[in-house]
Amino acid sequence: MGMTREFRVYAGLFGIMAGSLVLTGCIGGPTYGTDKTAGEHLMDDLGSSVSLGAAKPNNVKYQPRPGLVLPPSSEAAQLVQPQQNLATKDNPQWIESPEQTRQRLREEADANADNPGYVSPLAKASANGRKLTASEQTQAYREARKIQMGAYADKRRFLSDPPLEYRKLPEEAAADLGEPEQVKERRRKKEAAIKGSGKKWYQIF
Repeated sequence: MGMTREFRVYAGLFGIMAGSLVLTGCIGGPTYGTDKTAGEHLMDDLGSSVSLGAAKPNNVKYQPRPGLVLPPSSEAAQLVQPQQNLATKDNPQWIESPEQTRQRLREEADANADNPGYVSPLAKASANGRKLTASEQTQAYREARKIQMGAYADKRRFLSDPPLEYRKLPEEAAADLGEPEQVKERRRKKEAAIKGSGKKWYQIF
């Protein structure tokens, strides 16, 4: 019985030694910038974990922390106030939007409706600032409405506009304009007349 126990102890120690050697041979090799391989580090860690020697005394010497450096006066310790942000709507030099500009000009025109000497900037040309005539204002209004409704085909004014060749009518469509609307209206009224009664479509009694 005693021989069997000793054999098991020796076999266990031999197995541990063999496993350590195999593990050291497998992972030993590169040092990764240190002077020891991974296997040597493993053996050192195992040895330090099972060592029964006394712990080494801590010989670290701590120096006392110096005192705080205070400013000579309390006024010097005050921080400088940050600069105010100029990119706000409260700034008098803030650029107004086109909607705000139109609203302001409309209010000015309404306030000076009875002033004959007042000329609204809306009624001036952008080239030389002269007052537009009635015909020029009508033409400018029609051009603005045409641009607003998209009823133009001379050039592309916006990125959302289709190419100009998509706006052109084919030759056969431009040549055949169809029946005029006045002729259609007369024919519809004639067909709407009540037959045999002598009454029109709008005559009920």
